[in-house]
Amino acid sequence: MTKPTGLTRRLLATTLAAAGLIGLAGMASAQQGWPSRPITFLNPFPAGGGTDAFARPLAQQLDTQLNQRVIIENRGGAGGTVGAAAAAKMAPDGYTFFVGAAHHTIAPAIYPNLTYDLEKDFVPIAVIAMPPQIVSISPKALPNVKTLKDFIDYAKANPGKVNFASAGNGTTHHLAGELFKNVAGVNLVHVPYRGAGPAMQDLVAGQVHVMFDGLGTSAPQIQGGNLVGLAVAAPQRSGALPNVPTAEESGVKGYNVSTWYAVWAIKGTPPDIIERMKAEILKALQAEPIKTTWARNGSDVPNITGDAFAKFVRSEIERWGQVVKAADVKVSN
Repeated sequence: MTKPTGLTRRLLATTLAAAGLIGLAGMASAQQGWPSRPITFLNPFPAGGGTDAFARPLAQQLDTQLNQRVIIENRGGAGGTVGAAAAAKMAPDGYTFFVGAAHHTIAPAIYPNLTYDLEKDFVPIAVIAMPPQIVSISPKALPNVKTLKDFIDYAKANPGKVNFASAGNGTTHHLAGELFKNVAGVNLVHVPYRGAGPAMQDLVAGQVHVMFDGLGTSAPQIQGGNLVGLAVAAPQRSGALPNVPTAEESGVKGYNVSTWYAVWAIKGTPPDIIERMKAEILKALQAEPIKTTWARNGSDVPNITGDAFAKFVRSEIERWGQVVKAADVKVSN
């Protein structure tokens, strides 16, 4: 084999360098003027759930900031894993982002055959909301229950006859219910739905008894008189529902559960676009309309982005994996 001469090597190096510059120029050109068309936020739950309660106001705020439509696309099923799997296969062109939740850090311990990897197929951008969970009941299904103690007494007197709704197997609603069963010593029947929206509809209608839900979905229903909030699963009461006691105040110690919602980019999305979206989300979270909505839904405005978000996801996967193991949670078909 003939060895390349010095001239040949120099020509080859020049050609590769030029190709690299052309590639960088093409990438920069593609990012210049972003966004030039509507952006999609893929929400892996049906409309009307907790993710929607925060994703839609955020999308509206980003509409204004970016001068471009931000569309919410709902794809529910299997505790959010159907939508997550679909998002992982989307083109990483900076026009599709994934709006997931704490549920997705539970899924690896619940679903052994996931077709996506939350930590490998997505790039964490920012946590957008962190509302606590709340124990809410339907006054139509349980008209005589007014307090958490009333509910526990009723559940103990009717073992296996009280059901709790969730957004699906492996969601925080599900795990919060399983944890409550353990700490309160009650036997409740789990009824999984395809999302928090459909679950909430049946709870309000009195088709199910109780839901261990995030404040983003429950607070408006409690404030409107459609549900009764029994206890907040947090160390302090919520400013959105100051008259609702904490679980510990109601006699149930060790019951602290919060959920969170966040935005990820598809792996391969240009870094400049990821940084721009992160900056726009942080700006949006400081806007007064967002602060007002978040406060009404009982959520703080978090500041967890990038690498800190990635570390948070890893810790949540480990934490919920331990809860799943301790509660011996199984997915029912």
